[in-house]
Amino acid sequence: MMYSSKPNVNILTSLLVAHGVRHAVVCPGSRNAPIVHNLDACQRIRCHPVTDERSAGFQALGLCQATGKPVVVCVTSGTALLNVAPAVAEAYYQHLPLVVVSADRPQQWIDQLDGQTMPQPDALGRFVRKAVSLPEPCNDEQQWYCNRLVNEALIAARRDGCGPVHVNVPITPPLYDFGVPALPKERVIEFFSATTGPGEGMSVVNYAKTLRLQLAKAVRPLIVIGQMKPEEMSDSIVKNLEAKGYVVLQEPLSGAASDCVIDEMLLLASKADNLQPDYIVYVGGTLVSKRLKAYLRHCHAVCWRVDAEGEVADTFTNLRGVVQARPADVLETLPSQLNQRWLAYWQSLRKEVLERRCAYQPAYSSMLAVKMFEQRVHNGGRKAMVHYANSMSVRLGCIYARHYIYCNRGVNGIEGSLSTAAGFSLASDDNVYCVIGDLSFFYDRNALWGTNYLGNLRVLLLNNGGGGIFEKFADHLPDEVDVDHVMARHHTSARGFCADNKIEYHCAVNTVGLDLGLSRLMQRHTSVPILLEVMTDAEADWAAYQQYFNFIKDNDPDQ
Repeated sequence: MMYSSKPNVNILTSLLVAHGVRHAVVCPGSRNAPIVHNLDACQRIRCHPVTDERSAGFQALGLCQATGKPVVVCVTSGTALLNVAPAVAEAYYQHLPLVVVSADRPQQWIDQLDGQTMPQPDALGRFVRKAVSLPEPCNDEQQWYCNRLVNEALIAARRDGCGPVHVNVPITPPLYDFGVPALPKERVIEFFSATTGPGEGMSVVNYAKTLRLQLAKAVRPLIVIGQMKPEEMSDSIVKNLEAKGYVVLQEPLSGAASDCVIDEMLLLASKADNLQPDYIVYVGGTLVSKRLKAYLRHCHAVCWRVDAEGEVADTFTNLRGVVQARPADVLETLPSQLNQRWLAYWQSLRKEVLERRCAYQPAYSSMLAVKMFEQRVHNGGRKAMVHYANSMSVRLGCIYARHYIYCNRGVNGIEGSLSTAAGFSLASDDNVYCVIGDLSFFYDRNALWGTNYLGNLRVLLLNNGGGGIFEKFADHLPDEVDVDHVMARHHTSARGFCADNKIEYHCAVNTVGLDLGLSRLMQRHTSVPILLEVMTDAEADWAAYQQYFNFIKDNDPDQ
């Protein structure tokens, strides 16, 4: 039996089989003919033809009730999809894994008065747990995206007590080309929770056992910790993992106090295959380090994610499993690793980087300001809560902070960092610091207007006259592009704003002034907020940042 020539249809069919679909109620139509043909060609799926889509939806619902497994109802494009809505609503309230598969016209023809076209991706609204519309892949990244979307939808149908999902499949003519001899072998993302596994109930012990079996096959396992709340990941858990032989990569946003040297280690890391991870356990949210994400995507290591909500986040493009559980609960159960050479390699990199970091002394710049600030935080006896704004600020924080830092990394936007720190200070008895660049500050300065903040709010404003991180693009811009517009260069100071809003203001223009200003920012006892504005230059800031990484790399005796 031959299969459709449409890659998205074949990816969908392969994954339906892999995720345990054994029944499909199929409705007539031309646009969905490739899907129906594929389902019928699969020996492991039994097709049940039904002409009336409304009845088809309820017949699929009955199959869900009888089997307890996901069941497909496949319809063609247009209003055929709307006719399954009553069954979908019923499946929603009965918590049944009904999988609606709708064929669709190409996106460019929607609302163009062409036959059987209407906006389909969100047609079933809140009555489906997840709705995805598959691309028609023409490259590897789109193939990965299509695979991920189908996995996400089929996992959503079975998680948290089950529910209906919708997979929309745009198909461009020709529709009746069936020249593919076999379905592709698609990556399957498995899903486990404390109560539900693939097909059967699964206890905490069992899902921990699943991870242990996976890790037993790994030679070079790696634990990656993204952004987490400070109480979600303790120092003791990380130390215990390292004592068991695991390499743990984390940032100051992870919740565990540690020197972050990820980017620096990756600069020195060998590209040899035997020094790259073959298995990754990823917990937490986003990562600041672009270099780490690029490195792990290049490695193609098998990745399993542990997440309390069970969300599918395929950050490193090779996700194979999701465990819905508290990361701390799972990480504490991991067995010891025996590959001491793997751990020793990364430990030697870490030691080398820390020595070089200590040896590097940046010139007067935003980098120097953050280094001196963090040294005082580390050496000071008074507890401090530190917020970093996005872009260059948080990247400098990741180099020098040895404590947990707050940062709005959910979307990484420029707005709101100052407002977030100010709001935090209203409910804290500790000093609350906000380290922020000039564009972020002036964009959000209304945070300090009209509210009587106390003296525990302290702002370290890194003013280099524009978006310093954009300096790296300056040499790549065409001559006709105004660099000042790209960087939003300006000559604005916060002095007048502070005077108008009862904020104690200090300014630094050199290293001596920076040292004095930091003392005032961090040691003075006042009843009003304090702001230290560090005036630097965007080109000097970018040069100091580049020179730091060049210093790390060029002092490598193996280079």
